[in-house]
Parts: sequence; C-alpha cells; structure tokens
Amino acid sequence: MLNVIESGGAFNFSDENQEKIKTILAKYPDGRQRSAVMPLLYLAQAQNGGWVSSEAVEKIAEILSLPRIQVIEVATFYTMFNLKPIGRYHVQLCGTTPCWLRGSDEVMRACKDMGLEKGKSTDDMLFHLTEVECLGACCNAPMVQINDDFYEDLDYDRMTAILKALKRGEVPPPGPQNGRQASAPEGGPLVLRDMVPAAADKE
Repeated sequence: MLNVIESGGAFNFSDENQEKIKTILAKYPDGRQRSAVMPLLYLAQAQNGGWVSSEAVEKIAEILSLPRIQVIEVATFYTMFNLKPIGRYHVQLCGTTPCWLRGSDEVMRACKDMGLEKGKSTDDMLFHLTEVECLGACCNAPMVQINDDFYEDLDYDRMTAILKALKRGEVPPPGPQNGRQASAPEGGPLVLRDMVPAAADKE
C-alpha cells in the first residue's frame, strides 16, 4: 500500500524539527507516543514543501516504533495530508453552505480565471486548488485557507488581487479583506460602543 504515497528521495527531519519532536513526544505518557503520528505527519509535510513522501512515512514509523502501515493508514485517511507534490500555495476554498450563500462561486470563478483548476496544481507549481468543507470562519464567509493563513470576506476582485500578489512574490495580509476587525459586524464593533453611554449615565 506504500505505493499510494509518492517517493521524494531521502528524508530526515531538520535539527529544528527534531527538537520539536522531542517536545511533542514529551506530552504523551510513556507507551503512548504512537499518538503523536498526526503532529509528526504535519511537521513532515511542512518541511517537505506541502506533502508527505513515502520516506517521511518510514521515518515517522521508525521514530514512533510503529509498523509503517499504521502511519500510512493515518496519512491516507485525513485529507489534510497531501501524498504527492503540490503547488507552493495550497488554496483551500470553502464550498460549504455559509460560504456558498455568501458568494464562494465567485471566489472559485476568480481562481479559475487565474488558471487554477480544482484538484490540480498549476503547471508552474505555484498554486494548488482544493475545494474543502467548513474551515470554521462562517461569519467571515466566503473564505479560503492558503497554506496556514485564512483570507476572509472575499469576492471575485479580492480573490483575484490575492492570487496576483502571491504570483508577484508578495504575501497579502491574512484575515478579513473588507476592512472589518476580526469577526466584528461590518461597519465596526457595536456592543461595547453601545454600553459606554449606559455606563456613563450610572455614574
């Protein structure tokens, strides 16, 4: 079953990640370190340019004293792990109901017009587009996750601008793209502002 995961050549964790692995393993009781398989897969994927190679699976199995088939079972079960090389910027577009109602189709159209195709990497290996289920930012819909960053309150023009910036080598500031503060109502926070006069009247 290892052939479902592509080979990427020799793999070893960097010195920095080996220190992180020590910290991760210390969180688990003796005899339970095998439970660290997911954070180690995440570390391997981040170090390996966004995907988990068969050699990384073997290294994790060795570290955790697991049969490699058990590491493969986890890596192949969760869609968050990529089992072959993907583009530098992994664009995960939420298509669940709240994002769809708020215009995720237009965000997808912007991606397509920029040459991205769902489930594929661009020829220059700069982008990879995936449509995913809820990413947990429904009040800021529609949104995408690009690598580890959330870009929210999107429309066709904002998504196009983000992709063009990444193509130029720039990294746009993540978060809401319409000027709102975090998940505050559009137009600004209301609750504390409304409470201040009431508090002042009591003095």
